[in-house]
Amino acid sequence: MDKKLQLLDSFQAQGTDGASYKVMAYEHLRRVDLLADGQDHWEPTGVTEYRLASGERVDVAKEGVMRVVPTGVELHPVGSAKAADAGGLH
Repeated sequence: MDKKLQLLDSFQAQGTDGASYKVMAYEHLRRVDLLADGQDHWEPTGVTEYRLASGERVDVAKEGVMRVVPTGVELHPVGSAKAADAGGLH
């Protein structure tokens, strides 16, 4: 099965270390069989992945807490309420 990522959104977050971070939200897609039109068709798998713009993975806990995996720094979205909703936070 072929898979790829599609960028859904990005937002700024403040880390508990005092630094600012750009968080990117990606949706996992999988390729479905070629249809009669000969074009590749992709469908969502229901999996969303978060990464920093620099590439490090970000885990989002059920309660909405975001943590940078390699460092354990906790992130809090900054800016509009839309950014917080995009990050799965309420």
